[in-house]
Amino acid sequence: MSVNIQSAQNIVDALADQVGIEYLLTDEFSTSLYAQDVFTKDKPAMAVVLPADKTQLVNVVRIATQAGYSVVPRGGGMSYTSGYVPANQNSIMIDMGRMNKVLEINQQDMYVTVECGCTWKTLYESLKGTGLRTPYWGTLSGSKATIGGGLSQNSIFWGSGQYGSAADSVIGLEVVLADGSLVKTGSGAQINGTPFFRHYGPDLTGLFTCDTGALGFKAVATFKLIPEFEAKEFLAFDFKTAQDSIDAMSDIARQGLAMECFGFDPYLQSQRLKRESLSKDVKALAGVMKSSGSLLGAIKDGAKVALAGRGYMDEVDYSVQIIVEDRIEAGAKARAQAIRKITEKYHGREIENSIPKITRANPFGPVNNMLGPEGERWVPSHGLFPHSKAKQAFAAIEGVFDKHRALLDKYDIGTGHLFAVIANSCFVLEPVFFWPDAYTEIHQQSVEPDHLAKLKKHDENLDARNTVAMIRKELAELCKELGAVHLQIGKAYRYKDGLQKDSYKVIEAIKKALDPDSRVNPQSLGLE
Repeated sequence: MSVNIQSAQNIVDALADQVGIEYLLTDEFSTSLYAQDVFTKDKPAMAVVLPADKTQLVNVVRIATQAGYSVVPRGGGMSYTSGYVPANQNSIMIDMGRMNKVLEINQQDMYVTVECGCTWKTLYESLKGTGLRTPYWGTLSGSKATIGGGLSQNSIFWGSGQYGSAADSVIGLEVVLADGSLVKTGSGAQINGTPFFRHYGPDLTGLFTCDTGALGFKAVATFKLIPEFEAKEFLAFDFKTAQDSIDAMSDIARQGLAMECFGFDPYLQSQRLKRESLSKDVKALAGVMKSSGSLLGAIKDGAKVALAGRGYMDEVDYSVQIIVEDRIEAGAKARAQAIRKITEKYHGREIENSIPKITRANPFGPVNNMLGPEGERWVPSHGLFPHSKAKQAFAAIEGVFDKHRALLDKYDIGTGHLFAVIANSCFVLEPVFFWPDAYTEIHQQSVEPDHLAKLKKHDENLDARNTVAMIRKELAELCKELGAVHLQIGKAYRYKDGLQKDSYKVIEAIKKALDPDSRVNPQSLGLE
């Protein structure tokens, strides 16, 4: 898109009038930083706008789109599929970080309403002391990842083993469309209603989830609330093969036994263990002790974690980490026993439970893992499969890695796997890459300074980076052929090519109706 310099200055001035000059960024560092994700750094933005509330958001979107500019929503910046990386020159990034308030905690009607720039950590902490939580309550990067980003990308982790993804827990939205109109969904759209129920006519809430920001700007979201679960059990197992670990995780998921169930292959485990020992992580240990229900329990848990250290993982192959929650202790223990019986069928060996215990006690830690233990760049890919296809898909992914083994070795690219389950019907395969390469502004701003200072700095390595990009593209094609679906679709996965034609025509028609000039995050979901 060619832009006249004078008209560009006019639009910048108009946007600054709306949000204040300090919240309109045009410096080179900011326009590069806000326009890149964990993997992709491409076109800088023309400007970055940070609205304070939905009124400012409405005005910013309307002014920019009426002037002919592309506008792109940005949350916490933790994704890796180019979902918010601008497709056009002179795009305007709209960062939602200032819209971060928890607006209402309604304990009588059991919902919570938040602005979509709120982080998952902020929402979690706001509900402390109420005895309530959202069913799905955030991703591991939730100290930075936002509610709006999680709904646009459809994030998973906390609560996913029983309650699914972010999109499964939201019951209402307020969305700003390309023309600046504000649309409410669910029961909140009823003229005298409140946002207590998702379905009132066609599911407009669902329409705006998982869209990677292609259909509008999520301003406000409402989630259902459920009582917290008081009783918890933590389990971990070692399996000698990927197939056994996948079978066990699938069985556990089908029976709905675990709140969270995730696993690592030997390589990814080794990467994690190269980091500082768990027993030396004072903050994590304090979190474990604090989360115990009694002083004696705190002392026991703290001592057990400290004594276990990380040495117990030396002989572990494929580990599976499990967190169980229930209303009563007997229920949690019964779930744990059922899980043990399942793992016995697949030759699982129970090991120390330090990893799930520390992870649960410190749910939203720093995002230092976005770089490897030796300062390597890191990026995953992923596919969501039915349980019946999980082992076949894993073998096929390994086949791709074997096919490119010479290139992987040449450029010192390490590959591993993360496994997870979503509710009782979905298995997640997440192949990951580590390679020596220079990090970018987003790593510089996101990783803790003290941690970053300890890491090795690598020179730019375009050959390795391009090799990773090539293999990730091949994995995306493989996922399409295997019938997989994806969470953060962005611009990386084969959504348009992989969707049946008549179904995609509906997506195109919706985009045309809501955004006829394709001003909102063009090319996301394969849309023009």
